[in-house]
Amino acid sequence: MHIDVKIRAHEILTMDRARPKASCVGILNGRIVGFDQDLTGISAREEIDFGDACITPGFIDAHCHTAWWGLSLGAVDAGDSPTYASLYGAIEAAVAAVDDEPGAWIHVTGFNQARYDGRYPSLERLDEITGDHPLSMRHTSGHASIVNTETLRRIGVFRDGFEPPAGGAVLLDESGAPTGVLEEAAQGLVQALLMPYSQDVLVDAIEAATARYAAEGITSFSEAGVGGGWIGHSPVEVAAYQAAAERGSLHARAQLMPAADALRPLRAHPADFHGHGEGRGLDLGVRFGFGTDEVRFGHVKVFLDGSLLGATAAVTEDFCGHDHNRGYLLDEPAHYREQALAIYRSGWPLALHAIGDAAIDLALDLIEEAHSLYGPLPAPCRIEHFGIARPDQVTRAGRLRIAVTPQAGFIGPLGDQILKRVGAGRRDWLYRGRSIIDAGGILTGSSDLPVADNNLRRGMQSAVDRLTAGGEILGTREGITPEEALRTHTEWAAEATGQLRDKGTLEVGKLADMTVLASSPISATDISAIEVVATVLGGELSYDSRSSAVGGPAPIPTTIRDKRAGAR
Repeated sequence: MHIDVKIRAHEILTMDRARPKASCVGILNGRIVGFDQDLTGISAREEIDFGDACITPGFIDAHCHTAWWGLSLGAVDAGDSPTYASLYGAIEAAVAAVDDEPGAWIHVTGFNQARYDGRYPSLERLDEITGDHPLSMRHTSGHASIVNTETLRRIGVFRDGFEPPAGGAVLLDESGAPTGVLEEAAQGLVQALLMPYSQDVLVDAIEAATARYAAEGITSFSEAGVGGGWIGHSPVEVAAYQAAAERGSLHARAQLMPAADALRPLRAHPADFHGHGEGRGLDLGVRFGFGTDEVRFGHVKVFLDGSLLGATAAVTEDFCGHDHNRGYLLDEPAHYREQALAIYRSGWPLALHAIGDAAIDLALDLIEEAHSLYGPLPAPCRIEHFGIARPDQVTRAGRLRIAVTPQAGFIGPLGDQILKRVGAGRRDWLYRGRSIIDAGGILTGSSDLPVADNNLRRGMQSAVDRLTAGGEILGTREGITPEEALRTHTEWAAEATGQLRDKGTLEVGKLADMTVLASSPISATDISAIEVVATVLGGELSYDSRSSAVGGPAPIPTTIRDKRAGAR
């Protein structure tokens, strides 16, 4: 018998409790057919020996924003500018590059006021630099944007009777004049000027992003919101992922979460949708799980509140330094209830963005009622972020067997800033780990790229040591073991995304998706320092650090640099 490939390494951590370790794995048609002695007498067309390396199941990033990040690779990166002088200089250079193209957009990504002592940029200075070029500067949280006066004019802020959209805000100064800061759904007014991006632009962005995923050992990801709202990029965004797969430009498996705004009312036989005859979903009754091994649908993404960094998360106690500010829900609870139940009974598990504890209360209520009325679905419901979670909420999430998706990768670069928002009394409630596992919830690893980077090894180390950049410990009793940290991005991420049958552990019959590391993350003193040697996707190398012929960051296509494509 011949198989396609045998892969060897000093140690293969399968994460399968029945056979936790191996040294050789056999692959046929992109799936695992055996280990070690199972392969005796079986030849392979190709053999790859990684020597002293350690192989794990392919890393899964269960919540990220691939198209957004891919598009931003051609933008000015505010993270490279430690002072306003350098940031303004970078914007001036971007303006000079398109100065012969009147009205061309200027895009900036990764802004965080914490770098500038909490100050936002001067609208007057931005106007001086940009002139008639519209500016969009995305906050690193994704929940706010800074724009110039030309952009404010284009989105209609100065028209008589202007009102921001529900769930959003246009911030004003003491005199009632716009500051240039747009919160939450108000960003959709800018997106409406830029959308839809063309399919070719999106394919290029997806390729540039996923080539970089492969270099980080990532084989699967969940795209947290496509097709609608301020998080989407085109009403036919799914087609771009399909096209990327068809063209060989998708370097990791994509699970796509439709934004709730992309769904529409559905009517069918009175017996359908649990006897309601109506629900909310996609045309033709397409629902969770539909697709291929390369691209398939996941949960429906619903935004309940905002962000901690912007103090727009819905909390039950004031943010520190912001008296009488408890953030806000982005819509009325009654609307969310009607929407969420219609989505769930149509076959879509829920992924509810809830950062503040007031939003988490609502998320738990919605999930528990959906379970009670309509029973379980093939995948657990999720709460995205779970940023400030009281002890009673952790217990309830565990009882409901919810997939909780915090971002341990926030702890290092953003942890000190978050601590200032909530104060000492709530510091042990932030982005929990250990308590979720102990309560019976599914602790799910994710980056929320580009809010934080997608070096998942750094995130795993943060899940273990909980150290902020300033040396504080965020959640003194929330640290987990290195093995558990690895499971958050393998087995538990696969369970949370409803894909454990095909990935998350290395077992016979599962997809041959693997991450090859220089050493074991389970025994390492610093997981973040371990190098990615190679990435295997369906038995083929999607990245190989040993060879310039396979993988590595793809160049940024000119279509991404020219973000004006599709802009109005």
